[in-house]
Amino acid sequence: MNDTIKPEIAEKIKQLEKKFKNSGQDLGSYLDGLLHDRYLTYWDYIHLDTLLSLQIPKTHFPDEEIFITYHQITELYFKLIIHELKQIADDKLQNAEFFTTKIHRINRYFGVLISSFDVMIKGMDKEQFLKYRMSLLPASGFQSVQFRLIEIYSTPLTNLVNTKERSLFSEKDSLEEVFEHLYWKSGATDKETGEKTLTLKQFEYRYTPRMMRIAHQVKKSTIYHKYLELPEKEQNNVHLIEALRIFDTNVNINWLLMHMGAAYRYLNKEKGEVLATGGTNWKKFLPPSFQKIQFFPTLWSEEEKENWGQQWVTHQFNTAK
Repeated sequence: MNDTIKPEIAEKIKQLEKKFKNSGQDLGSYLDGLLHDRYLTYWDYIHLDTLLSLQIPKTHFPDEEIFITYHQITELYFKLIIHELKQIADDKLQNAEFFTTKIHRINRYFGVLISSFDVMIKGMDKEQFLKYRMSLLPASGFQSVQFRLIEIYSTPLTNLVNTKERSLFSEKDSLEEVFEHLYWKSGATDKETGEKTLTLKQFEYRYTPRMMRIAHQVKKSTIYHKYLELPEKEQNNVHLIEALRIFDTNVNINWLLMHMGAAYRYLNKEKGEVLATGGTNWKKFLPPSFQKIQFFPTLWSEEEKENWGQQWVTHQFNTAK
């Protein structure tokens, strides 16, 4: 048996000794741990058994499991999107190529989410949905904090103020004051009494501190800020501009229109409509043409902004890159 250690292995041992010396332990201690460690399996690495145990329907209707699973998948994609947004916010390179690469990733994630929405629109039995949804009150997809964080990371809060009051605020105003006028709050507020729904009250109580902490964290480093801080040549990069426009339309038009399709499929009736869980006014809250939210307003013409959300944007997917 040849016990001679290959030169490349000896070199790696030296590198490991140097690495672990800084931890106060010698390499031998770590090798002992490695010797006793179990082989890693796929199911342990991704915690598969735990993941598959998280779908817990509240009723006996089979299609509720589809509803839960789809929403969990959506939240995992939101997590990936935020992962990319954080990297852009932290970037110091001011490089259009890095910026564009990250936005392309985000557009692919949103492309998957948008194209997969048929799972919700066509993939569930309507009668089952209308029954098991009554066991979900007052929970609502409105309460997705990760989607709100995507908005906060992407653009200044002033661009998220409801359209009627947007011109009254600037970045000089306190974030706390601007936050009280964000567009989505009106979607869960009684127009006549001004009373917030329980859905909104629960959501604010649970997540306002987190949202405000991140809003302060990215006050001058949202994705829009980072774009405007790029050198002029980098700002004018046509690939970056196109990627940002696709991102804007994916989030603020196409994603909302898919929700509208699902809402009409399950909640619209010939005689009136079924209220959304949580009491959100979906017909006035979801249409992008009502809110006219743009993350990157300077990348759009006045005509484009005026006609915002009037039709499906056909180039929403950016999977070629």
